[in-house]
Amino acid sequence: MKRFAVFGNPIQHSLSPSIHQQFAEQTGISISYQKILAPTDGFAAAAADFIQQGGSGFNITVPFKLDAFQLAHQHSAYAKIAGAVNTIKIQGADIIGENTDGTGLVSDLMENLELELNAKTILILGAGGATRGILLPLLEQNPKRLMVANRNASKALELSEDFSKYGKTCGFGLEKIKNEPVDIIINATSASLDNQMPAIADGCAAGAVCYDLMYGKQTPFMNWAKAHGARVISDGLGMLVGQAAASFEFWTGKKPDAQAVIQNLKP
Repeated sequence: MKRFAVFGNPIQHSLSPSIHQQFAEQTGISISYQKILAPTDGFAAAAADFIQQGGSGFNITVPFKLDAFQLAHQHSAYAKIAGAVNTIKIQGADIIGENTDGTGLVSDLMENLELELNAKTILILGAGGATRGILLPLLEQNPKRLMVANRNASKALELSEDFSKYGKTCGFGLEKIKNEPVDIIINATSASLDNQMPAIADGCAAGAVCYDLMYGKQTPFMNWAKAHGARVISDGLGMLVGQAAASFEFWTGKKPDAQAVIQNLKP
């Protein structure tokens, strides 16, 4: 039996064990999959312990995706460009890092929500590891403009400059968001984990698609979107399952049915 896990802090909300067990049943593979709460300053040690105990691979969520990049010996193209890793595969003595976040998000937006990303104006809230993981796959869909807004403006500017060669990007502080509509707003901050709402202009939600990477509950961001006229509001369940499916295939070589699992997990 192969052993897998997901590392995070917090981690109790994670649906990953259920998702991967369903994938395993679909594909006829016997696995174990656990949630591991790592100390905020102790990810590397916790991951090394799991590997030493025979772990075959693991997922990484907030706040360890940048730490996981440092842990990996090799990186996929998406992981290398993102500078962040959400999936690790153990292959002999090698630790291989992948990033499936953007693949999962784009799949959910385009296939499940049936949205067009080409020529759209996209606003991403947050400039951490989650944003790094989704920027390139979004830019590959040729949006009109991709804006990164963050509480720390310099971090948003630096991130947008890093990705500017892949498409039209810009970065600024949350307070600089204009009070006018955009096409798509993606909340990639950790605010929803703390039941908080990023302080942004209300007018940008009117008629927009508002997508929270958080899943499993009605978040303050989703409530804000509803109150200010968003036309589509979604949590990140479809992205979660989509990125998990890509992780599972990366580990096992087997492609699971993500849509069936999404339907099983919906309330």
